[in-house]
Amino acid sequence: MVSIAALNSATSEQLVQGLSPEDGARVLAAFDFASDAYAGRTATSGQNAIDFAVGVATTLALLNTDAATRIAGLMFELCLLDPAHAIAIEPRFGKEVSDLVTGVHQLIRLRELTQNSPAATRGKNAAQQAVAQMETLRKMLLAMASDMRVVLVRLASCCSTLRYFADIKLFNDMTRAYGRETLDLYAPLANRLGIWQIKWELEDLSFRFIEPENYKRIARMLEEKRMMRESFVTQSIERLQTELANAGIKAEVFGRPKHIYSIWNKMRGKELDFNELYDVRAFRVIVADVKTCYTVLGVVHNIWTPIPKEFDDYISRPKPNGYQSLHTVVTADDGRPLEVQIRTQEMHSFAEYGVAAHWRYKEEGGSNFQGQKYDEKIAWLRQLLAWKTDVADAVVGQEELQREWVEKLKSAALDDRIFVLTPQARVLELPVGATPIDFAYHLHSDVGHRCRGARVDGVMVPLNTPLRSGQTCEIITAKGAPGTAGPSRDWLSPGYAVANRTRAKVRAWFHAIDMQETLSHGRALVEKSLQREGKTAVNLEALAQKLGFGKVDDLFLAVGKEEFSLRHVEQALHDGNEAPPPPEDAVILNKSRASSTEQGAKSGVLVVGTEGLMTQLARCCKPAPPDPIVGFVTRGKGVSIHRLSCKNFAEMRAKAPERVIVTEWGNTRTDTVYPVDLFVLAGDRQGLLRDISEIFSREKINVIGVNTQSAKGQARMTFTAEIGATAQLQKALSAISEVTGVLEARRA
Repeated sequence: MVSIAALNSATSEQLVQGLSPEDGARVLAAFDFASDAYAGRTATSGQNAIDFAVGVATTLALLNTDAATRIAGLMFELCLLDPAHAIAIEPRFGKEVSDLVTGVHQLIRLRELTQNSPAATRGKNAAQQAVAQMETLRKMLLAMASDMRVVLVRLASCCSTLRYFADIKLFNDMTRAYGRETLDLYAPLANRLGIWQIKWELEDLSFRFIEPENYKRIARMLEEKRMMRESFVTQSIERLQTELANAGIKAEVFGRPKHIYSIWNKMRGKELDFNELYDVRAFRVIVADVKTCYTVLGVVHNIWTPIPKEFDDYISRPKPNGYQSLHTVVTADDGRPLEVQIRTQEMHSFAEYGVAAHWRYKEEGGSNFQGQKYDEKIAWLRQLLAWKTDVADAVVGQEELQREWVEKLKSAALDDRIFVLTPQARVLELPVGATPIDFAYHLHSDVGHRCRGARVDGVMVPLNTPLRSGQTCEIITAKGAPGTAGPSRDWLSPGYAVANRTRAKVRAWFHAIDMQETLSHGRALVEKSLQREGKTAVNLEALAQKLGFGKVDDLFLAVGKEEFSLRHVEQALHDGNEAPPPPEDAVILNKSRASSTEQGAKSGVLVVGTEGLMTQLARCCKPAPPDPIVGFVTRGKGVSIHRLSCKNFAEMRAKAPERVIVTEWGNTRTDTVYPVDLFVLAGDRQGLLRDISEIFSREKINVIGVNTQSAKGQARMTFTAEIGATAQLQKALSAISEVTGVLEARRA
């Protein structure tokens, strides 16, 4: 037999309201167990432990929660005071209650980690950073709660603690800090979840400890007790309902007077005097259709005197975010203003759960809010909670429907992001599966580059360990100046870095290293060439410009990538002020001994205005259809055909523009092929050349030359291939880019 001697009948009814007899008996049994275990104990807030537990459970009962949630509300403080009791929870009350208690403890741990956080809120953007950090904390709280009922227990516990502080009139730094945390974190969360029953109480109680003088000042200005204000609104609603019923209009009318924090917040935000507030007392009317909205408006204006300048028709002229409703302010019988909002059920649902949700335009000031997926999840949760309230009475005795609601609530937690803390309790938002490497790069690129190890919750872990919400991660970095240490190429392998941002930064590091190595290699080759020619004193910048490069580093890179021949450098050194002549050796398109004229015709190059003119394809740029081409008349070798973008041609045209001749591709024979150079950069591995050669074979491309170099785990490969047109080349390059380990594949 359950003993409930410590409960008066009113409290007993509150604890079990809305539950089946079986579930009610479970809750009372939990109280009986808790009352013995809590005997002589004090909660962490200083309140009598059993009083605190009952306060939490009765608040949860007002939210129409299930039995397991109410039992968790009774038990979680006991497990904090004496962890030994945690072992007895599951055998006595089941795994469901045990999991809920564990979830509440995780959220309390989050508070302990963040309440004294110095956070990164310094500098000129400190306020914005603080707001962003608090928003991340709210998301983290939801993400850590694998079962959304955990959040309800946490909100109820905050409400119970603040009530206790108010009852004993405890005003000190501790209660002020607790009020600030509740106002910044938990009250907005209750607002977003649509838990209006306790949202206003959390705000008012928090405001009372944070701004006690302002709280008292506004309370005096209201000139009436809350009960009196609520009584006035109730009477006004009853009068309007009677008038609507007489007019044959079906409507739902509900309202609540503005609470103290909301009044102060509006006065501060809009810089209004108390006498300028028209919505201190307000209610809403929900009807079936738009036509009835205007009919109700007429009834309201007939009962009370309207204030013309305070009427807004957001039905015919919706707000930019789509919000629709009729807003009017009237003078009530006592001479004070009363605000009435009239809308259809569809408009109300949109305002509550859509892009015009109450929390959005109140907390975000009407601004666009990033994170659509997060928003949709919150809207769905609010509808779910509202549905639970609507059907609470019908659920009794319908176990299947009750189980369905519980399962939906369990799966409601945000699961696409995780929230991890720094040792200084700063919260970072990362994708699911993120590793310490992602965490390090999110902190700073240099921290990521120098990352050498990580501690998660104080324990050393491998760098490819997936992180979880609520964990604290500490990055161990290599010593030395920034830029002296770098990432590992292994971090680009699956499992090391999940975030695209992280992988991009790792790739950028290695790309910069590769470019520097190529630059150094090109510089060494050019310097060796200058030594062989006895021209070590030559001005390198002038030489680079003479060869068509903007600066000397561009020359070194082109030489290092084997895209520019040292032969051109040698020619420029010997030609004095003249431009280096184009390569005199023509590319032979066929292995036959055909005449130069026949070869030019077979290549498909037409020289505008002439016939039978000898042509040859330049080796420096190796043009192929349909590349834009241009001709240059050489000395004794006919017309040399270059790609229009060729750097050598640009230099020759600058020196002798009169020798430029217009050319174009004509009809070529089907067996005509053109030699082109391809450059491939890849991670060196066994079988790489074989895999690339198979692609050439599959695409029916004949390779007539191969040059490969391997250094520091990378392979640089140059292929000379015969193609019929560049479209064939692009198809081959796309296939080569998909080969494992290939970092770059392009036409040289």
